[in-house]
Amino acid sequence: MEITATDMLIFALGFLSQVLFFARTIVQWFKSEKAGKILSPVLFWQISLMASIMMLIYGILREDPAIILGQFIVYFIYIRNLQLQKAWKKIPAYFRIISLVLPLTCLLWIFISGENGFGEILKNNDIAPWLLIFGIGAQLIFTFRFIYQWIVSEKKKISELPPGFWFISLTGSLMIFTYAIFRKDPVLFLGHLGSMAMYIRNLMLHYTGKGLFDLLPFDLGVVTKWSPRRKKKSLP
Repeated sequence: MEITATDMLIFALGFLSQVLFFARTIVQWFKSEKAGKILSPVLFWQISLMASIMMLIYGILREDPAIILGQFIVYFIYIRNLQLQKAWKKIPAYFRIISLVLPLTCLLWIFISGENGFGEILKNNDIAPWLLIFGIGAQLIFTFRFIYQWIVSEKKKISELPPGFWFISLTGSLMIFTYAIFRKDPVLFLGHLGSMAMYIRNLMLHYTGKGLFDLLPFDLGVVTKWSPRRKKKSLP
């Protein structure tokens, strides 16, 4: 397959989005290791939203239905988690407007555009029918983790990353990693290769309750210890 200058720019956009997706995982992992439990930091969702915008555009330019479908499903879940964290209104108004309008603009582009439009995406000859079905299935499973997370968070009225989120993440990521090999997509391949280790680590953290900083033989000064305050009994 000959790679043109345009292809290089498209891949660059995809790699940038994957770097941001990986960065959000690093942020979440580091904060969780400090606390000794799984956290759902605001920055995780802010980075997710930025990366999703780039990945959505990348999916359209690559004419990949699996990527487009996955990003459309989770996009507004990122926004909802920011609302649950009471951080959505703290984002500048212009960025909130862009974030809400952009997916609709992309959807309109898909249906009315000739190049990179709905018809071209569906008849992409670079993707075999069986591979397309497998890729969409992988994206649906990988995306379901955020639907599951959203349902759990809505029930508890707080933004939370439950253990089921990481189990689904690991399963879906492994499938997309396999899809990337057959699709010869370096963006998906490298992005999910690094993320799977983080998913496993979060599960270990949940079931052991011990962060890596707790296991070190010396104190780095980053571990946050929490202990309940005991009420002193007053003498009569």
